[in-house]
Amino acid sequence: MKIGELAKLTHCSVETIRFYEKIGLLPLALRTESNYREYQALHLERLRFIRNCRAFDMSHDEIRQLISLVDAHAESCESVNLILDEHIHHIEDRIAELNLLVGQLRTLRESCQQQQGIAECGIVQGLSALALPEKTEHHSHLSK
Repeated sequence: MKIGELAKLTHCSVETIRFYEKIGLLPLALRTESNYREYQALHLERLRFIRNCRAFDMSHDEIRQLISLVDAHAESCESVNLILDEHIHHIEDRIAELNLLVGQLRTLRESCQQQQGIAECGIVQGLSALALPEKTEHHSHLSK
């Protein structure tokens, strides 16, 4: 199948397919005599796998680790479980950070309950006066 058909079957853009090939998540397609990419069922299956991982907000490195386990025909899914457990932990950390952020924003929003001039706006004053917290390590699995 051609790249456009693969894109349509996976609800993925042609550019994304090329990107996944470029970074090694998707195997390179064979080329026809006229130099068109020719994709096989294995590309469709792999691209669906990648897209499903991305839907769970997995990083490319996490996907790469999972793919290497699949390609190596690992005897046990223990390593898969470890990758997923770590990913769940990162999501839980991010949820906690976002909940804190929502609380801070709600507090700011409560400081401006009536229409007034921008100079008197409690939100603007709060944003100007708010002491910045010390920079802490951001919990993200995307930088790994």
